[in-house]
Amino acid sequence: MSNSGLKKIVTFVFLTFALSAVPLAVIITAGSMRAAGTIWVILVAWSPGVAAIITQLLFHRSLRGLGWGWGKTKYQALGYLVPLAYTSVTYALVWLFGLGGISDRLPTGTMRFLLIFILGPIINLIGTTGEEIGWRGLLVPELTKLKGYTGASLISGLIWAVWHYPAILFADYNNPATPRWYSLICFTIMIVGISFGLSWIRLKSGSLWTAAIFHGSHNLYIQAVYDRLTVDTGVTPYVIGEFGAGLALMGFVVALVFWTKRSRIHATFR
Repeated sequence: MSNSGLKKIVTFVFLTFALSAVPLAVIITAGSMRAAGTIWVILVAWSPGVAAIITQLLFHRSLRGLGWGWGKTKYQALGYLVPLAYTSVTYALVWLFGLGGISDRLPTGTMRFLLIFILGPIINLIGTTGEEIGWRGLLVPELTKLKGYTGASLISGLIWAVWHYPAILFADYNNPATPRWYSLICFTIMIVGISFGLSWIRLKSGSLWTAAIFHGSHNLYIQAVYDRLTVDTGVTPYVIGEFGAGLALMGFVVALVFWTKRSRIHATFR
């Protein structure tokens, strides 16, 4: 293992957790993200990005190498469509098997609901870009050089998950209808699972924007669309959302699909 590569990763991870400590403390003290205010949530979301920029400047005195280029648009489209696919399948199964009901009306009005699909991922880029400059812009390529695609996906996913733990355990980033430990387990499995997809698309395209779009679409379809369309039938909170078993299982499927395609990534990134 390269000492310089390991030092760069450790520096980035340390800075990420350090920079997010204060805004997280504000959110935890307030008791919820809404009570704390949007600015503190944005500061948390951007801590990996700021940490990556500082780390890159410290080690290379340049911001090159983080994947700023757009790359091929087909990979941006893939980043948009993959979350739509796995969330749609998950919620369709939930509704089909009666694990949750489906609302008989669009919760925000037809026109606004349709605009969510078009503008939602773009709006979400405000937060997801900050995260993805760090997680997939810096961390995944550096880990891939040391541990290969599989190791990078697994390790980056675990770090990404743990970074969310304070908000899950001590604030309101969880499902209040289920135990916090349950939210933690399901969230971790889902996050690690989709990390295989995020890593693959970032390495294959060479662009961090593919991951930012993927991340934004993931948030959009779950939080702004399908959760709002689903009616609680009793067991529903344990199945839907980022803290439910449905997307945890789907995360495993996503990981398996992209892992089987790992040979399509350039040899230096396997």
